Amino acid sequence: MTLNILTIGIIILISVFLNKASSKIGIPTLLAFIILGLLFGSEGIVKIPFDNYEFASRICTVALIFIMFYGGFGTNWMEAKKIAPQAILLASLGVAMTAVLTGLFTYYVLKFDFWESMLMGSVISSTDAASVFTILRSKKLNLKDNTASMLELESGSNDPSSYMLTAITLSIMNGNANGTKIIYMVFAQVVYALLIGFIIAKLSIYLLKHFDFEINGFDAVFVLSVAILSYAIPEAIGGNGYLSAYIVGIMLGNQNFKNKVDLVHFFNGVTGFMQVIIFFLLGLLAWPSRLPSIALPALAIALFLTFIARPITVFAILSPFKASMGQKLIVSWSGLRGAASIVFAILATVDPAYMKNDIYHVVFFLVLLSISVQGSLIPILSRKLNMIDHTENVMKTFTDYQDEEPVGFIQLSIDKYHPWLNQSIKEVRLPPGILIVSIVRDDIPIAPNGDTIMKEEDILILSARAVSNEITTELTELKADKNLIGKKISEIKLDRGRLIIVVKREDEIIIPDGNTIIEEDDFIVINNTVLKEIK
Repeated sequence: MTLNILTIGIIILISVFLNKASSKIGIPTLLAFIILGLLFGSEGIVKIPFDNYEFASRICTVALIFIMFYGGFGTNWMEAKKIAPQAILLASLGVAMTAVLTGLFTYYVLKFDFWESMLMGSVISSTDAASVFTILRSKKLNLKDNTASMLELESGSNDPSSYMLTAITLSIMNGNANGTKIIYMVFAQVVYALLIGFIIAKLSIYLLKHFDFEINGFDAVFVLSVAILSYAIPEAIGGNGYLSAYIVGIMLGNQNFKNKVDLVHFFNGVTGFMQVIIFFLLGLLAWPSRLPSIALPALAIALFLTFIARPITVFAILSPFKASMGQKLIVSWSGLRGAASIVFAILATVDPAYMKNDIYHVVFFLVLLSISVQGSLIPILSRKLNMIDHTENVMKTFTDYQDEEPVGFIQLSIDKYHPWLNQSIKEVRLPPGILIVSIVRDDIPIAPNGDTIMKEEDILILSARAVSNEITTELTELKADKNLIGKKISEIKLDRGRLIIVVKREDEIIIPDGNTIIEEDDFIVINNTVLKEIK
């Protein structure tokens, strides 16, 4: 048991460093996790004997819930709605077209059984949100014509369609579905998911805005449970849990509530970890010795999917919207396969339906090619097609855009001695880059303008660009001792580079000036910035 825990800890630690190093050495991050899994697998260096597809299926299903939820949570609907019709058609009709075209190719050319061919098409019919998001963010790909938003919305929402096609195909292969049952399955998958997802999202938004969580961080625990329930409840009655999780995610992610930025950071970390799990398990489950036997059919499917099925689908759907040739080509090329295809391939492997072919290793080969080749070439192709928009910021397509362009807020109280008392805002000379964004008067926030007069007991909220992560400051909190009590701040001699920035007195926070006197039981906060010599 201890050895297993130690191994897990080492794997997670290596994954963290791989995430940092992969971009520097030119290997896509998710590909690095697959390679790590191969190295730890049965035929790798560590040789961990692992072929429990049932266990992997359960783990990956849970991981995909959070990937789907955050796919919605991180989508900026204000940007995405501009191209929502195209993206939704790609995520629904486009998935079905891709599945059928790939299935027919597999059946007629590769001579797989018909329903096994359709299963193959269904499993790999959706694009991978994790891979697309990673490339857009890491490469700062600002694509023209709202293409980044289109790719984000499509890849975040098309996994439920692929899951539904996979479930229906497996039911047919098991002899558990006829025409009536298939129609009901489609109805249940879509309608139950939309209805339950909408209800859960509305209740969750109300609680997040009106319920006061007593312990810091419990709002993240609450949203974590919401993500799980948004999948589990519709799944229990035949709905599409992944679609529901996505709906809840996109509704929550586009609402304003307390600590939302902290939740973005939390789920960004959770989703990143889930990606590590899925892609590591993909490598861990794979047997490299089996790849030669499936390499040719897998390569044929990959080439057909990339150069025929995906482009036909994209051109058929986007052409009526007068999309440019560059946009159609870059959307066609950006149909990366990843986490969802892996999870659905594992589900197919553990299903009792009889299959002649090793669907898991075929998908492994496909994902490997997709991430390493397609993913690596997206930035290059975007430049070649003149699809880079240098006037836009791709981070605007995500709900954590504020985190990328950080804004800091400070609070300032107007007392009877304040020099701004009874002055209008336009009379106050603020440093460039600072703005008075709100005034709280009698516990009511008001939006000020230049003629607003500042009154006694007003609380001003000022905004400015927050300090970047590269600029670090070390703060120390100390209780005032006998050498400080009774002295003015101006009389206290500190080492060069140290500055008293806050005095904490009972429940009061004091921003000191030179005349502030330190009292008994005060706590002082010191900035320990190391200063360089100014030449």
